[in-house]
Formats: sequence, structure tokens, C-alpha cells
Amino acid sequence: MLRTCAEIGHADQAPNRLLTNPVPIQAFVTNLFLRIDSLRDVDPQQDPRLRIAAIGFLNPAPLMWDFEHPPLCDTLALRYRIDRMAPSVCATRLASGEADIGLIPIASLATIPGLRILPGCTIASKGRVRSLLLVHRASQPLAALRSVAADTASRTTVTYARIMFHKWGNPEVPFLPLAADLDLMLARADAAIVIGDPALLALEERNNRFERTGEELVYLDLAEAWRALTGLSFVSAVWCAAHGSLLDESIGEDFIRSRDHGLENIDALAAEWSKRFPISEQTIRNYLTTNIHYVLDEDCMEGMRGFFRMAAECGVLPPYTVAVDELAAL
Repeated sequence: MLRTCAEIGHADQAPNRLLTNPVPIQAFVTNLFLRIDSLRDVDPQQDPRLRIAAIGFLNPAPLMWDFEHPPLCDTLALRYRIDRMAPSVCATRLASGEADIGLIPIASLATIPGLRILPGCTIASKGRVRSLLLVHRASQPLAALRSVAADTASRTTVTYARIMFHKWGNPEVPFLPLAADLDLMLARADAAIVIGDPALLALEERNNRFERTGEELVYLDLAEAWRALTGLSFVSAVWCAAHGSLLDESIGEDFIRSRDHGLENIDALAAEWSKRFPISEQTIRNYLTTNIHYVLDEDCMEGMRGFFRMAAECGVLPPYTVAVDELAAL
């Protein structure tokens, strides 16, 4: 049976293992905002490894394959220290100098000076994504919404939503930052933006919620809506290096190789994550193969350029020009 490096480390009781054991399903049920960090703090003065801020959701799982699975995880653990967190925290870590490389929401590129995009890898969607939702009451059209509760884990998705509300004729709707609890969010606002694993769970619980509340809701897939409005791909996150980080070509190759190996092992990832997460293997497999796109190709680059152009035009982000470091080939 396939075991992650974290599981192997637990079994062998290796004292320096930094990767977290798989999160039990109960943790997702009781706390959808569980931060998944390394098991102990490491003094950067004593630890020469590059500090990696990774997202603790399902969707980056293929990108993280080599960092978490044999045969390369032990070798990479000598070079990289992995911490897992919400997407918005990844950007904060880079901005504060607490991380050298991070998988960050692309909106942060326009607000954190000096970030450099590593080529090759992304988390994007070219159609329906399932894990980026705007949920609102069926009786209220988008142009009439008076408030939107925004998932505090998100920066980029909220920026996309603000642009789309301009196009929907409701540019001044206020956004209220709240934790990803759909019931609480809809008690405080007319609509809710939820992302990542909480969004996937909200879709799984859609019928149960209707039976419980009798409230008819619209679950609008924001990546699909963005494609319909603009014709562009929805790019959520990219690997970025902090200002001043010392990088070489082999680092870009490590991340691209890990992505490629992850895409070759989707069945293993589906089996692994279905034990951590109350979603079927088939749903996870479809999500990782059909809904999420992992190659930072020219279509995604064009999507990013369009996103930043429209964000600046709407006044929701300062101007930003997309540029990718030439560290490695696709």
C-alpha cells in the first residue's frame, strides 16, 4: 500500500520529520479552517533549507507529490522545509520574509513588491472548478445583492468576484470577511464566497442543507462564470519566490518534476485524500483531472494578464505586469 513520507516518518518515529501526518476526517468536519503546519518550529539561523509556504487544501496535492512521497521526499526534505496554511497566509509569509517560496494567490503579486513567478506550475481552471463558489439565495439576483461574506482564506477569488460584480451591474456591493461557515455567512450577508475544501464540502452537503433549511440557494461556480464573462482561464495561484531569495535552475526543476509525478499518480492521490476527506475517490479524481489545471501555459498567462488589466481598470488592484522567471522550461 502506498504510504506518504509523513506516514513512513511516523511509523519509523524519525525525530526530524517535518511533514504533517494526514489530517483525520474529523478535523475537517469540526474545523474547516484547520491550519496544517510543520510539526515543530525551526530556527532559520540553524536550518539552511528553503522555506516553502504551501496551501493546505486538496487542489495543490499533485504539485506536492515529490515533497510528500517516496522516492524523492527524503532528498527534497534536505533542501526544503514545507509549511501548510491557507492561501492568504502564504502571501503574508512571503511578504514578511518568513518564507522563501510560496504558492500564493495571484492577486498578491500586485500588492507585494519584488515577488518572482516560478515557471511551469499553477492552480487554474479552464471551465467549471467546483471549489470556488458564490452562494446566494435564489430569490436575489446578482445585481440586487446588498452584501457578500468573503472567505478569509481568499484574496484572489474575492478580487475576481469584485471584477465580476462590476460586470453584473453591482460594483459597490460591500464584502464582509468571515470564516468559511456557510450558515453563518448567509446569516450575515446576502451571499457568500467560499473556496477550496470548504467549497467542495458545501457542494457535497447541498441537498442536506436544503432539507434542513428549506432555503433554495444558487451555487455559482466562479471559474465557470469568469470564463463565460471574459473567455479567459481562471488562474488562482502560482509558485513565487520572495524578493532576495537565492534561486537556481534546479529549484524550478524540482517543482515541475513534482507536478509531473503528481499528475502521473492521480489515482493514488484520490485514494489517499478520500481517507482524510468526506468525498469519494471518484469525485476527487474528477476534480484533480477535470476541474483543476496545473500547467502554467500561455492560455493561463493570458488569463493572468486579463485579470490584472481588468482589476486595475475596476480599481480593485494597482497595475501589475505579469513576468515569469526563466528558471526552468515547462
